[in-house]
Amino acid sequence: MRAPMFPCLFVSDLHGVAARYRALWDLARRARPRAILLGGDLLPGGLLYGAPAPEVEGDFIEDFLEQGFLGLAADLGAAAPEVLLVLGNDDPAVTLPAFARGEARGAWRQIHGRRVALEGHPLFGYACVPPTPFVLKDWERYDVSRFVDPGCVSPEEGWRSVPMPEHQVRFQTIQRELDELVGEEDLRAAVLLCHSPPYHTGLDDAGLAGKLVDHAPLDTCVGSIALRRLIEARQPLLTLHGHVHGSARRTGIWKERLGETVMITAAHDGPELCVVRVDLDDPWAATRELVPVAG
Repeated sequence: MRAPMFPCLFVSDLHGVAARYRALWDLARRARPRAILLGGDLLPGGLLYGAPAPEVEGDFIEDFLEQGFLGLAADLGAAAPEVLLVLGNDDPAVTLPAFARGEARGAWRQIHGRRVALEGHPLFGYACVPPTPFVLKDWERYDVSRFVDPGCVSPEEGWRSVPMPEHQVRFQTIQRELDELVGEEDLRAAVLLCHSPPYHTGLDDAGLAGKLVDHAPLDTCVGSIALRRLIEARQPLLTLHGHVHGSARRTGIWKERLGETVMITAAHDGPELCVVRVDLDDPWAATRELVPVAG
């Protein structure tokens, strides 16, 4: 029998807060996880406009993030965790070359649209979310059709930091991209690292109940229908999510089962670092911790 792996650390939606990253690195030095999984929305909000990140000197990705993860690897040596990440809808795609340089230097692997292996488990990364009210659309797609919820901005009306062919903007969907990503593979031992949560779960409540736009009621669930359908049909072992910061507080749910699949969010709307420790051999035994951060 294969020996159980050390728990992975899963975090999401750190939004460029340097103190959260420092708390994560400190925790990893103590916990010595097999892997660190980052579920998107990793960068400061003003990065695209040249605004410096608070408490960080130099370039946020290359001088802070990369050096932090490389320093962690140097400190832990042979026990250093593998770092796997996807970006999120607040992370401009124009930063992908910087993440590629960090990957080439061994800081992490950026796995959107990729299949990798972690301790014998297939792991798929996917960054995109259904349309939101925000204008940056690098990581937004129509979900299963060209429907857009009231109050949201369509992928065709927003803007992108990296151009995308017009026909892809109009017709590409999360459903199509997920189908292409996982193919016909048996997913029962697989892990999906996705920024979006699945639709209509305890993980995607945006707190919109009772609110109207032009007299139209808003759906309080903002996750992906395509992702939920994939989970229902293919039953992966584990899916990891972020994006909807306050859902766990509103619903009291941060992990949930859909059939045999365990679904977990690390999104959090407080100042702490939210860390989920999850063992791929027993994902339902995952634990969640809110780690105070300096400043």
